[in-house]
Amino acid sequence: MIELDGLTKRYGAKTAVDHLSFRVRPGVVTGFLGPNGAGKSTTMRMMLDLDTPTHGEVRIDGKRYRDLAEPLKYIGALLDAKSMHGGRSAYNNLLCLAQSNRIPAARVDEVLDTVGLTAVARKKSKGFSLGMGQRLGIASALLGDPEILMFDEPVNGLDPEGIHWIRNLMKALAAEGRTIFVSSHLMSEMALTADHLIVIGQGRLLADTSMAEFIRQNSRSYVRLRSPQQERLRDVLHQSGLVAVEAGNGTLEIDGASTEQLGELAAQHQIVLHELSPQQASLEEAFMQMTAGSVEYHAHSTPSGAAPTAAAPGPQWGQSYRAEQKNEGA
Repeated sequence: MIELDGLTKRYGAKTAVDHLSFRVRPGVVTGFLGPNGAGKSTTMRMMLDLDTPTHGEVRIDGKRYRDLAEPLKYIGALLDAKSMHGGRSAYNNLLCLAQSNRIPAARVDEVLDTVGLTAVARKKSKGFSLGMGQRLGIASALLGDPEILMFDEPVNGLDPEGIHWIRNLMKALAAEGRTIFVSSHLMSEMALTADHLIVIGQGRLLADTSMAEFIRQNSRSYVRLRSPQQERLRDVLHQSGLVAVEAGNGTLEIDGASTEQLGELAAQHQIVLHELSPQQASLEEAFMQMTAGSVEYHAHSTPSGAAPTAAAPGPQWGQSYRAEQKNEGA
């Protein structure tokens, strides 16, 4: 388990992490979300004693990271795959880590096989592609067979097969009762991987809840109906106290009723339905709704027909973009 208690980090007048408290529990994949500049990287660095908190503390299974005699046996982390020594082979990079934590050398071959790098084990890591470097970083996190694993953008650079592999690996490790903490900007991937979410904005805790509850609380759920007897359907819905909103293409959107209720209502009045489908926002839409007031950088498109500014990137798209920095990012 990872425990944060009042964790705070200030850089001069800038507060990057503000009295952050939460628990990362075993047995589930916990996603760590927040806009750019929210303090996610700073938080993860403080978990590993790479940055010193201004106030508060982090405990790894009840201990501070600095007090762990052989930390790789307690917690494995992937924060920056590029941190490996480029002049060493994949095998020797991992062997050095193993020796520093009294991990048997045989474990190096095991994790290289797990991440699919056995064929290039003796090649220098500086020649690795982004995806191969990512796999090597994941191997280093797995090296000590720890009960706690932290991953920052683990799918970065991986191909579809690799993304599928790391997703299933994290789920399998959580199923073994391990603590899995993962940060990513890929909402579609997080929605398929995480069971629980920790969301922060401007260094403060915004949500600590299950994936399903987070989406439910931060999005609109409704049922979409489509019928060749639309006028009659509207009358029946109105008589039942339900408000139908026309959404175009002959569809109606109804809040406050389940698909079962609406299907039975249509059947009672012998109304033919061509569509009866529940609709709910994606994790990305719910995240945008939750963090709208905590976004540090905002992009604005110029009005149609307006001349792009000289500093605007991407004029080939017919729009210019300007990033407004409201505060210094953490």
